[in-house]
Amino acid sequence: MIKGVVFDFDGLILDTEIPAFQAWQSIFAQNGCELTLTAWADYIGRSPDTFDPCDRLETCLGQPVDHGRLRKEQIEHETRLITMESALPGVTALIDEIRMLGLRLGIASSSSRDWVIGHLQRLGLVARFDCIVCSDDVAHTKPAPDLYVAAVNALGIASTAAIALEDSPHGVTAAKAAGLFCVAVPNALTRHLSFEHADVMLDSLQDVTFQDLTAMLEGIKRQ
Repeated sequence: MIKGVVFDFDGLILDTEIPAFQAWQSIFAQNGCELTLTAWADYIGRSPDTFDPCDRLETCLGQPVDHGRLRKEQIEHETRLITMESALPGVTALIDEIRMLGLRLGIASSSSRDWVIGHLQRLGLVARFDCIVCSDDVAHTKPAPDLYVAAVNALGIASTAAIALEDSPHGVTAAKAAGLFCVAVPNALTRHLSFEHADVMLDSLQDVTFQDLTAMLEGIKRQ
């Protein structure tokens, strides 16, 4: 019996990934270089310190760049784009349904706590979650299972009684390694990647109910 749902954050609840990519793409283009989606894709779903665009830009240019200036420029551009974003389609309705059913709700994010909490507060969603586990709370972020293990422990439920919702292959790997049933909901940046290790893949959370998710789980159990 499912007792809780654990959400990823970036790219699943809020589209922060496309703005981040677009902001860095713009900086690369200004310097006569290209930041490809292929180069960016392996970074999605992992800790922000696993990929340094400034290092890649230096490799492209063959000379040092001002890391501090470029990061400030990128963050300002990214922030402008993200603050125009609302929660992704279907997210708020699904969260409200899960809460109404009296189930446990958590977040497992490879981003920092300040980042996740700040955006959840802006969206008016922070109080809806029983636990929020971020990179600050574990030794290893996704694709390691630590975040999901910590989340289900904080919720007080078994991993086999939880559903994970993820938008990246690294996130799916983490959730499955922790023993959760995992529903992949790829975004525009991750849609071309392989999600064959997910239990189910959806185009969007729009018009998806908790009953839909549990029916999918039951269908897989019967196979």
